[in-house]
Amino acid sequence: MTLEKPVLEILFEDDFYIGINKPAGLLVHKTNIANDEETLFALQILRDQIGQKVYPLHRIDRPTSGVLVFAKSSEAASLLQPLFPTTEVEKFYLCIVRGYMEDKHGVINHPLKKKLIGELQEAQTSYWSLAQSKIPFSSSPKYPTSRYSLLKVYPHTGRMHQIRRHMAHARHYVIGDSTHGDNKQNNFFRVQFGLENMLLHAWKLKFTHPYSNQEINLQADLPDHFLKTLVYLNLQSDGIKPFSY
Repeated sequence: MTLEKPVLEILFEDDFYIGINKPAGLLVHKTNIANDEETLFALQILRDQIGQKVYPLHRIDRPTSGVLVFAKSSEAASLLQPLFPTTEVEKFYLCIVRGYMEDKHGVINHPLKKKLIGELQEAQTSYWSLAQSKIPFSSSPKYPTSRYSLLKVYPHTGRMHQIRRHMAHARHYVIGDSTHGDNKQNNFFRVQFGLENMLLHAWKLKFTHPYSNQEINLQADLPDHFLKTLVYLNLQSDGIKPFSY
């Protein structure tokens, strides 16, 4: 069976680097877990789309959408890739979580196991609550209404599933997260709103171009499933484009 390849949205491109808006559900590259011919990967799709070999500089999880950057040569990759785990590359995410955050702005400082099973590693995540809402639907037998928050999130460190795990630690689970989230919430959103995706999006990314020394700012528009959920939950925030039916 031949899978239909999506056309990837290109956010930035020059002779050295290219940034795309990765759709949710698309792996960055082949892994030991997903290595079959019926799985599509962002790397191969982009390579075929632009007719050139590309080198991934970082990764975002399969269910996460948003900014993903590749290099066009191994030399360009070697100059920028080492900066991604540092503060030289700024990465901001948007997510919808269960409940209201106790503080409008805060830092979750909680060590996480390496690759979920190894030794503990230092991990810090900053968050800003952009909007809150309460809907007249019960997602739990304990409460007649349900509360949700739209967050802007900045991971200071790059641990596996860091944002998802830190939100789970704070008991403000990312909606649609089937690995670290709340299954009752996920089922509620699936039944009530038809949501099959995780509401975590790599929104903005900034770095200094190693060759031109210019500041590069990339921003990926939210996918439709995320925008529709903002409407369903009446989560409104400046700078977030509403969904038009």
